[in-house]
Amino acid sequence: MRSGQRLGRRFGWLWGAYGTSALGTWLAFGAFPLIAVRVLDAGPAEVAALSSAGSAVGAAVAVPLGPWVEFRRKRPVLIAMDLVRFAALLTVPVAYALGALTFLQLLLVSVVVAAADITFRAASGAHLKTLLPAADLLVANARFESTAWTTTIIGPPLGGAAIGLLGPVATVAADAVSYLLSALGIGAMGGHEPLPERREAVRLRARDLLDGWRHILADATLRPLFLHTALFNGLVMAASPLLAVLMLGRLGFAPWQYGLAFAAPSIGGLLGSRLARPLVTRFGQRRALVMAGTMRAIWPVGLAFPGSGTAGLLLVMGVELGLIFCCGVFNPVHATYRLERTAPDRVTRMLSAWAVTTKASTAALTAVWGVLGGVLGPRTAIGLAGVFLLATPLLLPHRAAALPSEPESASSRA
Repeated sequence: MRSGQRLGRRFGWLWGAYGTSALGTWLAFGAFPLIAVRVLDAGPAEVAALSSAGSAVGAAVAVPLGPWVEFRRKRPVLIAMDLVRFAALLTVPVAYALGALTFLQLLLVSVVVAAADITFRAASGAHLKTLLPAADLLVANARFESTAWTTTIIGPPLGGAAIGLLGPVATVAADAVSYLLSALGIGAMGGHEPLPERREAVRLRARDLLDGWRHILADATLRPLFLHTALFNGLVMAASPLLAVLMLGRLGFAPWQYGLAFAAPSIGGLLGSRLARPLVTRFGQRRALVMAGTMRAIWPVGLAFPGSGTAGLLLVMGVELGLIFCCGVFNPVHATYRLERTAPDRVTRMLSAWAVTTKASTAALTAVWGVLGGVLGPRTAIGLAGVFLLATPLLLPHRAAALPSEPESASSRA
């Protein structure tokens, strides 16, 4: 597999659509809390609810969408989710212009966008598996990963400048337009997408809502990996607000220094995503996954030890660089591993269940660590999260397992 390997025009459109919407998301990063504080005079409790409750409720709303999407063509679903996000976000600048913007509207928009995000990601993974041969999945996921880190590097600074010049509502409008452009790009892919085979039961039953979790928990290697990612992502994100309190409060860093501490190390994600494929070629997929997953768990405990001044800032940047580099390797290998271990008629439900659990665990752990930060202090709570993270590699798939057999599709029988 060459570094310049071509994956076809249809993948190119999908990749471009992903990059466009990702850039829009990072341009508007932090816009909702700013609007809540500056425009609606919201307090800390309301801002926290906007972040945690919006994601949690959005995850709950997305639960029935996974089974519903599974047996439908994925490209129309992707376009629909882009248009839903476009319409929901566009209501914010419109309401602001009319003087009718409320906190409840911001909360409802965050719920709708969170649910659409989960559904889009699940349908996108399923569509990618049918769009490309299995040998190209790692290449595609590595390109998505490198794009994600590129937009992470350039998006927040551009968004910060736009907020300074035009205000946070303007960046929300830009985010909305990015989803419209993404929908147009996916629509331009062309080609024919076959209709997935339907089950005998046409109606969605209550037990179908749990199909994604059943598949994950029944697989001997997906099950521990599922627990690993839920705990790792949740603990890393739970420590983030406490690190902001520590750096911007007690250590006295300026906001631009805090932003630099996380934007600059994102180049590690670019490097890691470029190395994912060579590492899999050399060590094999499972060993590369375990190595990267183990290495990324070592870094976060260092975030408990920064001091003030340049030395403290460099410590945070060094820790973040190592963490993000390892995540850049891990994420595309992890995404490919999940797709390969799941039959095409279960991918959407599996990915939806995975995303819902990750968002819910992140919200729960963030709430718990917020309490711990208040009781123990932010530095101690960050260190405690780092200690727990050191145990997460135990849940990685250390033993090889055979791939599950995939059902024969109607097209292959024809």
